[in-house]
Amino acid sequence: MKKYDNYKDSGIEWIGEIPEHWISIPMRFLLRQKITDGPHETPQFLAEGIPFLSVDGIQNGELVFEGCRKISEEDHNRYKQKCIVEQHDILMGKAASVGKVAQVKVDFEFSIWSPLALLKPNHNKITSSYFEYFLKSTYAKDNANILSTFNTQQNISMTDIPRIYYVIPNSIEEQTAIANYLDRKTAEIDELIADKKRLLELYEEEKTAIINQAVTKGLNHDYEGLSDDPDFENQTEIKPSGKSKKSRFRPMKESGIEWLGEIPEHWEVKRLKYVVSLNDETLSEKTDEEMHIDYIEIGGLKNGNIGSTEYRFGNAPSRARRIVRNGDVIVSTVRTYLKAIAQISDDKDGYIASTGFAILRPKKIDSKFLGYYSYSPFFIDNTIANSVGVTYPAINASNILEFPIQIPPIEEQKAIVHHIEIECTRIDAKINNTKKLIGLLTEYRTALISEVVTGKIKVTD
Repeated sequence: MKKYDNYKDSGIEWIGEIPEHWISIPMRFLLRQKITDGPHETPQFLAEGIPFLSVDGIQNGELVFEGCRKISEEDHNRYKQKCIVEQHDILMGKAASVGKVAQVKVDFEFSIWSPLALLKPNHNKITSSYFEYFLKSTYAKDNANILSTFNTQQNISMTDIPRIYYVIPNSIEEQTAIANYLDRKTAEIDELIADKKRLLELYEEEKTAIINQAVTKGLNHDYEGLSDDPDFENQTEIKPSGKSKKSRFRPMKESGIEWLGEIPEHWEVKRLKYVVSLNDETLSEKTDEEMHIDYIEIGGLKNGNIGSTEYRFGNAPSRARRIVRNGDVIVSTVRTYLKAIAQISDDKDGYIASTGFAILRPKKIDSKFLGYYSYSPFFIDNTIANSVGVTYPAINASNILEFPIQIPPIEEQKAIVHHIEIECTRIDAKINNTKKLIGLLTEYRTALISEVVTGKIKVTD
């Protein structure tokens, strides 16, 4: 990309050279008011009221008000005596999430909490958009890290924030042109990233559909070991191209379950309790609560591939009682809307789960087939539908044992698992490539901002 004609030393080691007509200057000379923050107290939160943002209100460089905390107008008016947030001000995280930055683009009133610092740019010297973009550059973030303290979490004080060094063009017109360019380019990159994230959702939906089809209907088309079975029926499949192909299908029958419909004729429908056991092993009540264990929390589970479970380790809480073994399926019986379900696929036995989990141990069923069955919408929807409660819906573990499960012969279970694993591996490769691309686009976005706001490239022509 094009560079400026002449450069000079910025005097800032981590920035290097800047265009000859630019200046380097501490932030404090670019502010029209002293930096302030929100209250250091915890107000009473309300269902309705004035928005009250903390650092978690900055997401992807923008302010997010949806689902935010609310406070009374009385508290808001009291906090305004210290900190008045106005349109085009800049909010910056100064505790825990140091460096999260967003410009105030709304024109309604709201309050902020103490983890946010309020910065008011002097618009005679710098535009709000340029001020914001520079704070989002790697140079500003590195400078903020140098000025931060690190104890239990990262913090930067309101006396150190103004020491962050800026480099800026002398003219407001050039700053505006740079900000406009970055608005356009980052919008294009953000749209690409959003497209890739939507693609990830479609891949996950495809995996779910494959799993659900396989464990509830079987493999309709020919598959190894079963395609020559005389029970198959010859049928003609019409392809999207309009051509026909002879395929062999299993005859089907009604399952007797309304929301499941037909299943292969030779499959059985049983209650889950006939093929699994429930909560087989429990820690003794005399177990030392301070012993170190590998503890599985509800927040550490992800509904997805076998082996995708995230484990959290720590001392044993009093509710840690369920012993989990390799091949077990664990199902959260509380807050079932979170879909905290996973099969333990690990060489290490002896994980501990809380009493808020039902531990299903396969007895007369292939363990991986049971795992994929538990990931299917058929099982998940059944779990949620049989939960009781609004805020914290829960299901009795014994009720899960009454769920129907459609069971093919053991060899067919293994064939189905093999098919699912091949298909999911194929999709996972696409997911990983897409995630890498999102990472590269995100890195490019940050690099572009950093190069432009430090004058390494010229974009004002």
